[in-house]
Amino acid sequence: MGVTYEAVLFDVDDTLCRYRRTGDELLAAAFERTGVDPFIALEEYHDRYPEFVDDSDSVIDLRAQCFAAIAEEKGRDPSVGRRIAAVYADERDHGNVEPLAGVETALDALDDLPLGVVTNGAPEMQSAKLEALGLSEAFDVVVHAGYDTPAKPSPAPFEAALSALSAVWLAEGTNSPERPTPEPDHAISTLAELPSVIRQ
Repeated sequence: MGVTYEAVLFDVDDTLCRYRRTGDELLAAAFERTGVDPFIALEEYHDRYPEFVDDSDSVIDLRAQCFAAIAEEKGRDPSVGRRIAAVYADERDHGNVEPLAGVETALDALDDLPLGVVTNGAPEMQSAKLEALGLSEAFDVVVHAGYDTPAKPSPAPFEAALSALSAVWLAEGTNSPERPTPEPDHAISTLAELPSVIRQ
C-alpha cells in the first residue's frame, strides 16, 4: 500500500528559488563601495548567524550584528562591520530571484494538497521572494523559522506549520550529505519529480 500524504512543505532558498546575485558578489561589491580591504568571508557570516538570530528584528539587523562581531573579533572597529553590512543590504534586492526547475509543475500538480513553506528567513525577505515568484498566495501556511519559531533544524517550525504531515526535503545537490539524518524516504533532483513521488 502506498503512503498517503496529507501535506507538503517547501523551503524557499535553493528549493523554490535562488538569488540572481550571489552573497559573495554582494560582499565584494560592499567592500569595493566602502573602500575597505575585504576581511569578512560569507561563510563567517553564516557561521555567526545562529548567535544573533533570536535577538534581531530583521535580516538587516541580524547581518549588522554578525558583521560587527566579526570585525571586533579581527581587531577592527565594529562600526566598520556595520557599515559593510549596510552597503551589502543596499546591494541586495530580495525580489531579484529566479525560480528553480520544476517549481510551477510541482505546485500545479499538488494543488489539491495543503502546501506550506518553512523557511529560515526574515518575513520581509522571504515574502519579497515569494511575491517576485508570483507565489504569495500559493501556500496555505508560511512559517519564518527563527522569527515565528526557533530556527530549523528544530522541529518546532514544522509542528507549527501543520499538525500532521509528511515532508519532502529537496536540498541543493552540492550541499546534500552522503548519509542524511534522518534518512529520507525519497530523494529527487528537481521539483518536477515530486508529483510522481507523492502520487505513487
